[in-house]
Order: sequence, then C-alpha cells, then structure tokens
Amino acid sequence: MDLRAVFADIIEGRLVKRSVHDLQWQSQDRTGEFIEALREHGYVATSVQEVDVAPGQRAPAFLVTGGTAHFGWVFWEKFAPARMRKLFGTVTRNRKGDPARIIPSGNPSTIYVHPGLSTEVDLDQPSSF
Repeated sequence: MDLRAVFADIIEGRLVKRSVHDLQWQSQDRTGEFIEALREHGYVATSVQEVDVAPGQRAPAFLVTGGTAHFGWVFWEKFAPARMRKLFGTVTRNRKGDPARIIPSGNPSTIYVHPGLSTEVDLDQPSSF
C-alpha cells in the first residue's frame, strides 16, 4: 500500500472523507509521515491565534495528536453582532451538534493549516459545511 497516496487522499479530501483518521498502520505509528505529507501539501504548523483568517472565511486544518489526525476548520464563531471568537473546530460532531474537538484562539496547541485554501463561509452559520 502506498501511504503517500493514502495520505494525499486524506489531506486533499479525494476518495476519502476528511474526518478522523487513525495514523497507525501495520502496528506502527505513522504520525511523522503524515505530518511530512501535510507540509508537502502546503500545510504549516501553527496555532489558532496565528492563523490569518477573516470573519466570513474558514481555513482547512488538521489537529494531529495521539496517533490520530482530526480534520476541521479555523473560523470565526459569531455569538452576537459584536461578539465573536476564532477557533479550530473538527468536522466530527458531539451529541449537541457542536464540533467534537474545539481549540480556541488562546490555546497554544499546534494545528496544521493551509491558509492558501481559505474559503468563504456564512458567518451566521459557519458550521454548515
């Protein structure tokens, strides 16, 4: 099996839905290889706070932790017209329908983001992707 091709499919969302992906293969943790593939595809290691994404945009991102890659977006969540916060939220959801994993802007956790692939999003409905 060509892991580079599999990782490319995950990163680009081709043939494989970007969601939660186990990075263990043949009893080995392939996290390092996945991170290298992210870099090859233009993703950079950063924090949510450092991501340059404006309200009304979202940037694709992966949280890689514990041998698992979680796909999500960095975007602005709007609570009220004058109250918003920037965060990373996974595409997987909890029982309430919120992202299963959230990293707020003040959290220094490392995520891998491709800022060049930012897209428009409805600021009032950012999770409707």
